[in-house]
Amino acid sequence: MNIILFGPPGAGKGTQAKYLVKTLNNFQVSTGDMLRDEIKKDTEIGKKIINYMNEGKFVEDEIVNNLMKKIVFNPSKKGKLIFDGYPRTIQQAKNLDLLLTESKQQIDFIFFLNVNKETIVKRIEKRKVEEKRSDDDLDTILKRYDTYLKTTSPVLDYYSSKQNFYKLDGNQEIDQINKQIKGFLKL
Repeated sequence: MNIILFGPPGAGKGTQAKYLVKTLNNFQVSTGDMLRDEIKKDTEIGKKIINYMNEGKFVEDEIVNNLMKKIVFNPSKKGKLIFDGYPRTIQQAKNLDLLLTESKQQIDFIFFLNVNKETIVKRIEKRKVEEKRSDDDLDTILKRYDTYLKTTSPVLDYYSSKQNFYKLDGNQEIDQINKQIKGFLKL
């Protein structure tokens, strides 16, 4: 089954994706991880990406969509994808629909982790200490959160009318959110 985990930076998408990877034996498709990997490789694309991330902006759709195409069309991952942080724009959502149709796949569940700004700030500050992620600077996170609200609101509208869309209170404890997701998945 293919799943989308949707929500603002710091909502817990990555944490929930890791649980689902273990439970379902699926593959986590983290936009953030893909982008950080390009930065580590010091590719030309990686150099562009780091400028976007440091400014708290989303990376261009074209770059993200091209990276995503390789994953969706990977035969060993077909029907076993957990999208963490993708799609973030309407163009990305439409691109994902197209890629899935072309590869004869579908999205089975969409989970929106709805989290308030205060909770996100607390989680990011904790994550910064524990994981030492370079993109966890508070000012950058607040810019990313504001950008998220502006650019992903239409994506939320796009998905919220679908029957496989579930809105969860992302302010809850990790285990509570995980239990709810497992309930919807009948695990």
